[in-house]
Amino acid sequence: MGVRRKQIVQSLLVCAALMGLTTSHVRAAGGAFAVDDSEVGKPGECKVESWTSFADNKDFVAATAPACVVNLGRPIEFGAQLQRSRNGGDWGTGLTLKAKTNVIPLEGNRFGLGISGSTGWDLITGENTGGAINIPLTFEVSEQFKVNLNAGYLYESGDKLSWFTWGAGFEWNFVKPLTFIAEVYGQSGNLPPIALGEPPVPNSIRGPRVQAGLRYTPVEYIDIDLIYGRNITGEDANWVTLGLNVRF
Repeated sequence: MGVRRKQIVQSLLVCAALMGLTTSHVRAAGGAFAVDDSEVGKPGECKVESWTSFADNKDFVAATAPACVVNLGRPIEFGAQLQRSRNGGDWGTGLTLKAKTNVIPLEGNRFGLGISGSTGWDLITGENTGGAINIPLTFEVSEQFKVNLNAGYLYESGDKLSWFTWGAGFEWNFVKPLTFIAEVYGQSGNLPPIALGEPPVPNSIRGPRVQAGLRYTPVEYIDIDLIYGRNITGEDANWVTLGLNVRF
């Protein structure tokens, strides 16, 4: 990496961090997109993904998520996500630790398979908020078009609830340097009880959440995302997201 490129990357990393913390949620999609792909980078590769999301009901999310790949007998990506959010007028700050590895590489196969896990903390109360396991499956229809499918498990420790999580999306690099990305995702399971002491509402299914947007990749190691979303935090609202992803 030349001196000029190092300077550009360092400047963008500072911008990425600021985007995720202004106010003190695959690689393939990644960033602000929820549906992951199966791939993991090479050992020694790192990235910082940051985004800010604004809803028409005044809800807000800002996040920054650095990650690096290390070789522990196989490439494993370790990362963290720091998030600041406003939901219904209440502010929250959270930290999520993540790990991901590739089980079946996409290269040379009809599909790629990965597995990831995460656990989170509420930084205001100090309590663990639960954990999740996700299994992403990626099909490369062509060099320009990929399909990602996700299935997983989510545990919310606050209400002691378990959820089945799912997602589907595609990435279409229809013209360089633009990629159109769209996804639908959600979770199903019991909702918390309506009143204290009552049993959880059975067979409840959260409404699906959708996002679609354009990714601009001016150079190989930088992505700029502009995304429209509907219901992305489970609330009935429209969202606009601006994201910046930097790889080095």
